[in-house]
Order: sequence, then C-alpha cells, then structure tokens
Amino acid sequence: MAPSAMNRWTKSLSEAEPVPYWLDDPGRPHPEPALTGTETCDLLVVGGGYSGLWSALIAKEREPQRDVVLLEGREVGWAASGRNGGFCAASLTHGLPNGLARWPQEIHQLEELGARNLDEIEKAVARHELDCEFERTGEIDVAREPYQARELREWYEETERRGLSEGTEFLDTEALREEVDSPTFLAGLYDRRGVAMVNPAKLVWGLKRACLRLGVRVYERTPALGLKPYGAGMAVTTPYGRVRARRVALGTNVFPSLLRRVRPYTVPVYDYALMTEPLSADRLASIGWKNRQGLGDSANQFHYFRLSADNRILWGGYDAVYPYGGRVRAEYDERPETYARLAGHFFTCFPQLEGVRFTHAWGGAIDTCSRFSAFFGTAHQGKVAYAAGYTGLGVGATRFGAEVMLDLLAGERTERTELEMVRRKPLPFPPEPFAWTGIALTKWSLARADTHHGHRNLWLRTMDRLGLGFDS
Repeated sequence: MAPSAMNRWTKSLSEAEPVPYWLDDPGRPHPEPALTGTETCDLLVVGGGYSGLWSALIAKEREPQRDVVLLEGREVGWAASGRNGGFCAASLTHGLPNGLARWPQEIHQLEELGARNLDEIEKAVARHELDCEFERTGEIDVAREPYQARELREWYEETERRGLSEGTEFLDTEALREEVDSPTFLAGLYDRRGVAMVNPAKLVWGLKRACLRLGVRVYERTPALGLKPYGAGMAVTTPYGRVRARRVALGTNVFPSLLRRVRPYTVPVYDYALMTEPLSADRLASIGWKNRQGLGDSANQFHYFRLSADNRILWGGYDAVYPYGGRVRAEYDERPETYARLAGHFFTCFPQLEGVRFTHAWGGAIDTCSRFSAFFGTAHQGKVAYAAGYTGLGVGATRFGAEVMLDLLAGERTERTELEMVRRKPLPFPPEPFAWTGIALTKWSLARADTHHGHRNLWLRTMDRLGLGFDS
C-alpha cells in the first residue's frame, strides 16, 4: 500500500469517536440500581448480555410464577452484546462447514433447530415489541480471489448433494455485482433466509424492558464475586449483598466464569469495527446495495459488513488479536493500527466511496473456544448451568443456549440436551505461554494460507485433525 494512499485513507478516521456506534445513542436507557442487601429467588441469572437476558425472559415465559433475578456487573449490553456487527444468524455451529465437520450425524437436526431458533427470535421481536431494527435480509459470503470462487461453488454443490442447500443460491460475478457492486467481488453464496440484521444494542435494551415487564428483578452495576452452595440451593455474593437461589444460570461468556474449571475453555480474542457517516442516496446507488444483505468475505482473515438503518456501513473484522495471558481489559478495546488497516481495506473494496468519513471506531472481546461454537454444562449437582464459547456468532445462538441452560436446570431430557453438541465439550486451551504461541502460529498460518491460494500448511492440517481447525 503506497504511503500516499494510506495517508489519504487514514484521514477518513480523523473524527471517528472511539466508542461503539450502537451504544452511542441518546435513547440509551438508564441502568437499574445496584443490589444492596440479600435477595432470594427461584432462578438467578448472572450476566446482562444476550445469553443472560434470553435466559431470564424465556424462564418467565415458560413459568410466569417463577421468581427470577438478573445481575449485570456494569450495564446491560455494554460488552459484546452491544459491540457486535448485528448479524443474527440461524446457524448454531458457527456456520454450516464447521457444523458438518464436527457433527455430521446431527447436522440436519442442528440446521433445523437453528432455523426454528431464528424464527422464534423474529416472533419475540414482534411479541415484545422489541424496537431493534430487525431485518430478515440474509447474508452473502463473497469470494474475492479465484480460488475462493472455486471453493464456494464446490461447497454449494456439496450442500446440494447433502440436502443442505435450501434457501441458498450461488451467484457468479455478474449476479453478485447486481446485488452489491465492488470491483473486488468474483462470486458469492447467498443465504436468503438464514440471517437477519439487527441493531445489537437496541435488541439488548428491548430484552431488558421485556424482562422488567414480566417481573424479572434486574440489578445493574452489580458484579457477581463468588458462587457457593447454600442449603438446598446456591448463593452468589456481590459487593453490597448476596443472592440466594434454587438454581443459577451463568451467561458471563468472555469474562472469567464463577466456575473455575470452565475458564480454560475460552480465551478472549479482540475484534474491531468501523462505522461510516450516513451515505447519501447517490453514494448508496454507486454501490447498488439495494437489498441490505449482510456480507462477509471468504478469506481466513475476513471482513464482515452491513448497512445500518440510517444507511451507514459497518465494516469490521480481519485482525483478531489475542492478548498474552488472556485477560479482558478496556485498553484493548482501541487499536489505531487496526482501524487504519480496516479503512484501507474498505476503500479498496468500495473505491466509489472515496471521501466518506468514519464516525466511530471500536473493538471488543469475543469469547472464543476451540471448536468455534458454544458449549454447555452443569455444576453443583445440576443447580448451576452455563453456556459459553459462541466465538463471535452469538447474536442468534445465545437464545438457543438459554433454552439449553433452562432445560439442564430443569433436569429435562429434550431434543436440545440429547445433542452430541450439547453433551460434549471442546478441548480446553493450554496454559501460557503455550496458548499464546499456538494462537500466534495459527494466525500466521491462516494469513499465509490467504496469500497462497488457500493452501493450509502442516500446522493447520494438524489442527484440523485434532478438531482445532480455526477457519476464520
């Protein structure tokens, strides 16, 4: 990249606010008061992101008389649930290829459950009047290299043979650029029904309001500090009090679990995004993005991008940063060198938009596990359940995870709890320095594969055989 081009593109960042666009909203609700004293309840939910909010809401819908308390350490939705790209996908397995590789015998069932889950989210949006800009637009996986176009076509043909291609369509260069016009686009795979776009923060805030209307007691700015048995139930301590509960659902995801033995199964990987100013009608017409689909490219180091309700473009991805030691820290939420790289990639993809400015630039931690999709379990004789490891595709899948946790806490054998995906866990990450070394080597190998026509080196092939094949 020539220095003059880099200088031109980084100027687009000169006024970008270092805060998540979705959370920078004058309609952001005030937090609920912190917990003081002692509370008792039937179900305690720890975590005020999607995972916890869906758990509390569905618990009340299943059993309206159930007494439910939810604790959030800061404000509802301030972390990953309010910082993500707003891609609400039906997939429960971080995409069909990952699911097919890991659970081939269950894949049709998993796809059906995922489609049903997305339908239920759409129904909940209507039933609870969640003003979250829900649009069932679908998503296009885009090839930007000839080998990626070949792989997309081969993958589409394989899904047709397996009866897994319903609702998807292969797009050649001309058909793809009729949908969205970039000189870098060569082919695409269009999933027309399996993804919706949402405003992620408004979805969180809407779920919070729905929970409050149904009688959930929500306490914000109340971190959960400890978990231990108490009589026939459990007790969770907080800075100013304690909650005694018959059952506990943990939806803390990227943050250290109250169950120490769960912690090695996830690591925080930082992802970054930019948001443009609103596009004028002429600028939007120049790229022909009429149907408002989400898009993502097919490289290992990939970008995801979509339109907001006011016709801004969110552009994120590519860099995935693992901090040594695996700690979650606010200082990692900003990374100017990544913002500059993303800006250059944006204008390479859409040269028609030269001169557009970015208004927001931010980052956040993804709860990453070695199989790239959520895992589940119980502790303390079934009184505690957890779900974690959504690896960046949790906007939709967290609702399914909430149902799994509630099934497990009820001691019920259901279609969900009988899944091998639910019954088995991924491999844990090793301690440092092995975790950092392995992740760094994997990232280097993936970047190398992108520049070598997708060829996976010995390290990646070994990871594939061990079930640790990172593909994005």
